[in-house]
Amino acid sequence: MFSWLRLLARSSAAKDVEILVLRRQLAVLQRSSPKPAFSCGDRAVLAALLRLLSKRRRSALKLLVTPRTVLCWHARLVARKWTYRHRDPGRPAKPEALRALVLRLARENDGWGYRRIHGELLNLGWKVAASTVWEILKQAGVDPAPQRADRSWSRFLAAQAQGIIAVDVLHVDTVCLRRVFVLFFIEHGTRRVHIAGVTRNVTAEWATQQARNLLMAPDDVGAAGIQYLIRDNAGYFTEGFDAVFTAIGARVVPILAGVPRMNAIAERWVGSCRREATDRILITGERHLRLVVTEYASHHNEHRPHRSLGQRPPDNVGTPEPPSANDQSRVIRRDRLGGLIHEYAQVA
Repeated sequence: MFSWLRLLARSSAAKDVEILVLRRQLAVLQRSSPKPAFSCGDRAVLAALLRLLSKRRRSALKLLVTPRTVLCWHARLVARKWTYRHRDPGRPAKPEALRALVLRLARENDGWGYRRIHGELLNLGWKVAASTVWEILKQAGVDPAPQRADRSWSRFLAAQAQGIIAVDVLHVDTVCLRRVFVLFFIEHGTRRVHIAGVTRNVTAEWATQQARNLLMAPDDVGAAGIQYLIRDNAGYFTEGFDAVFTAIGARVVPILAGVPRMNAIAERWVGSCRREATDRILITGERHLRLVVTEYASHHNEHRPHRSLGQRPPDNVGTPEPPSANDQSRVIRRDRLGGLIHEYAQVA
């Protein structure tokens, strides 16, 4: 009864403030259970309304918060205003491009350790420490160089093939039943073919001169890289022919009699040239045969895929991979030898 009488003596403004405070607290209680949870808006409204009440009225109300709680809210607000974001502890993360490059160098060079890779990175403009390279390799699970070196036969033979070149002669019977000969060289490492000459009569002097022309050609096979020359025992491969290659430090290896597989790579090219070109054309003479074999050798070097080269042509071994095809890719065709051979290329 006395509480109701006291309400009659109070002003309407004080009553409105109390009502707003109690409504806010009721909203908090309805929203949270079992412990009230105040949002930033709740704290701001309660703090503002409590300032409008007198100390006697604040103490008479049943509040969910105490003055100490309000002060804590203010202290947190001040701390949040003047707190700046600090850098995360430790070193910054390594660039993903650097990580990918380190793993690529390790994958493509199984004999390189982390210090050798570090030196290569410095030459490429990456300013990193050797310990960074070591850490990247360790996190990727890459073994040290002596443990991941490739000792397989395929790797050994591929390394040996880089300095080997073979020579052989392809013969073709013309439409008039005259035999014409083609002297060619083929590199074992790249499978690249070099047409040395075409003639109706192979002599020792002619073969020797074609060998000299091959080594002097600026855009042809490099003389410095030849370590071994494989040839058969034909009479036109004389000591003068061998001397052309021994003069540059190469060793001449004649195949055994009756063992053509010792020169298998050259024999394989002879078979491919016959099946894909000369056996499907009537050769009229020496000039015609020169045009045919030169065109086929160009197709062999520039476009024809080879399994030993990862289905890449000899001239494109060191070039980037072609772009991946999609539904919008367009393929065009180029004809060689009058449409006898087709070459396909992807265009944008």
